[in-house]
Amino acid sequence: MALDKLVKFFSSLRLTVVCLALALVLVFWGTMAQVDLGLYKAQNEFFRSFFIYWQPNGASRKIPVFPGGYLVGGVLLINLVTAHLTRLSFTRKKAGIWMVHAGLILLLLGQLLTDMLSRETVLHLREGQAKNYSESDRQVELAVIDTTDPKLDTVVSIPQGLLARQKEIQNPALPFTVRVNTFYPNSKVKDREADSVQPPAATQGIGPRALVTELPRETDTNKRDTPSAVVEVLTPHGSLGTWLLSEYVEPPQGFALDQHTYKLALRLRRHYKPYSIQLLKFQHDVYAGTDIPKNFSSRVLLQRPDKGEKREVLIYMNNPLRYAGETYYQASLDSDDHGTVLQVVRNPSWLAPYLACALVGAGLVVQFMSHLIGFTLKRRNA
Repeated sequence: MALDKLVKFFSSLRLTVVCLALALVLVFWGTMAQVDLGLYKAQNEFFRSFFIYWQPNGASRKIPVFPGGYLVGGVLLINLVTAHLTRLSFTRKKAGIWMVHAGLILLLLGQLLTDMLSRETVLHLREGQAKNYSESDRQVELAVIDTTDPKLDTVVSIPQGLLARQKEIQNPALPFTVRVNTFYPNSKVKDREADSVQPPAATQGIGPRALVTELPRETDTNKRDTPSAVVEVLTPHGSLGTWLLSEYVEPPQGFALDQHTYKLALRLRRHYKPYSIQLLKFQHDVYAGTDIPKNFSSRVLLQRPDKGEKREVLIYMNNPLRYAGETYYQASLDSDDHGTVLQVVRNPSWLAPYLACALVGAGLVVQFMSHLIGFTLKRRNA
């Protein structure tokens, strides 16, 4: 009995109407929120969440006030599948309707998979430079680098999500614990004057000579936050001190422990690949007699030692490089025309929307033709 009520609830047409109404409100609200929150933060809070939260002034906890995109889309998907299985019997006359519903289900699933599995990163190269990794444009990581071996660096990466929790972080590959004392989602680092009354940011490295200030989160699409963190290294024998880490601070700061040397750096999150790409030549063409851009192109050398692959590729507008499940687009350039910025897109479910639209279109044609043929046969017999 309880199962029947549950199936009846999820297959209800009223639930469909409610979900569609909530989706309309969500899209409108999320679009308007981009003015204050920016594109990426609005996407995360409204569409890539199960609930939209509100935090009253002075409160430490957030209150869910509206269903988010994941919840509305998930319930709508369950509603569509349940109604499809309980209300439609598979017959020849309803084959088109089955195809249309299957296409809609595939469209929703494809969008969910795209949102969860797709990844956009950036590869910035100067002429002659080669890299075997791309970088996230809006996520950082704490890199703990063991540089004891002069031929090989061992890197332990701690993602931004763990840093933001400001807790102690342990890793089996490290003989010490990293404690995040303070994490600044957006910040500015400057030199500390000798007569400054403000305490230094940290005790080691550049920390005694620097000050860090927390800034409001960036909402401009063309700008991004610059995080900073104050971390402490804890060993079984006690603390080694605190370090100020930020993208403003270069090069990485180091320390020694148990005959090993380590370096700490807060950098854009890296995504390593089994191949490297080297920029041979960047070309920036303009129309004769003007400064109007005509074409951007990057001639790169793709090398993959494990497969013995080595070849040159020309990347330009509307002609990306597709390799190993990733697509490299010509996105931007350096101001001196000697560097390129490639956008690297990985989307394993990129075919799902095309298949879904084709299935819906074919279903509509099949359903229309079945009724048209039936009507024509009746007219002929009459």
